[in-house]
Amino acid sequence: MLIKSSTALRNDYGTISSLAHEAGEPIYITKNGEGDLVVMSIEAFEEREELWRLRAKLEAADESRQRGEQGYPLADSKARLEALFRHG
Repeated sequence: MLIKSSTALRNDYGTISSLAHEAGEPIYITKNGEGDLVVMSIEAFEEREELWRLRAKLEAADESRQRGEQGYPLADSKARLEALFRHG
């Protein structure tokens, strides 16, 4: 976990920005010794958001499966995934 003070952010933004890009993880910013903000690079934020979207889709699919709703046969699913990765 990376922790920096609000003073460091204010006085040395460039270093904090570089650290955020290099680390690829959130940096916790404190104010008067207490947690205040979290900053991260746009790339890390977008990757995290994409993971959350994927997780939500997986959870929805699992809930659907648990309710007994029919999905795609395994062979069809495999073919769809292969086509996606071939073209994506």
